[in-house]
Amino acid sequence: MQGLKSPLYKEIIHQADYITPDGIGIVKACKWLRRPVKERITGFDLMTELLQLANQHQWKVYLLGSKSAIVSKTSSNMVEKYPNLVMAGYHHGYFTNDGHIIEEIKETQPDLIFVAMGCPRQEKWIYESIDKFSRGLFIGVGGSIDVMSGLDQRAPQRWIDMQLEWLYRIVKKPRRILLIPKLLSFIFEILKEYIALNTIVAKRKVIEKKS
Repeated sequence: MQGLKSPLYKEIIHQADYITPDGIGIVKACKWLRRPVKERITGFDLMTELLQLANQHQWKVYLLGSKSAIVSKTSSNMVEKYPNLVMAGYHHGYFTNDGHIIEEIKETQPDLIFVAMGCPRQEKWIYESIDKFSRGLFIGVGGSIDVMSGLDQRAPQRWIDMQLEWLYRIVKKPRRILLIPKLLSFIFEILKEYIALNTIVAKRKVIEKKS
């Protein structure tokens, strides 16, 4: 939906090396549009998997985003839970000049850089900055740093299994109900594509039948 509003953001997404379906709505929409994906891959789960690999291989990790106290707590929790990874550094996401952050990342050369500044800011920062570095996997992880700090809470597994994590978030943070109009817009866009796709398929069948 952000890409529909911003051609630049759409270009940023298209140039990403990997795009993961973080959200059950995306998974269902892909199925309806006959371009199915195997499964939902949440940013938090992917981040956890990468941290496990970092722990196995003693990779360096850098955190960028959230509030200062939260990212600091997240850093401590990661080191405690994954003692073999190397915490290269961290910085909050409320900055106006990133020169010193760029230099710190260059100097420490982390293997994994988790960027949690929200959409679309985190993707734009990665897009504009990634060519300044010679190594590292840069990934936007949204609110995952907040969850890993322990100050925010992910939905219980039964909610996730029922594909209702989105509803749990609204229950825990009622202000998220303001996102409902965006959700309805998303559904509307998918319905338009669905109707257009089925119209094309129907016309093709008529042509094949006549021939």
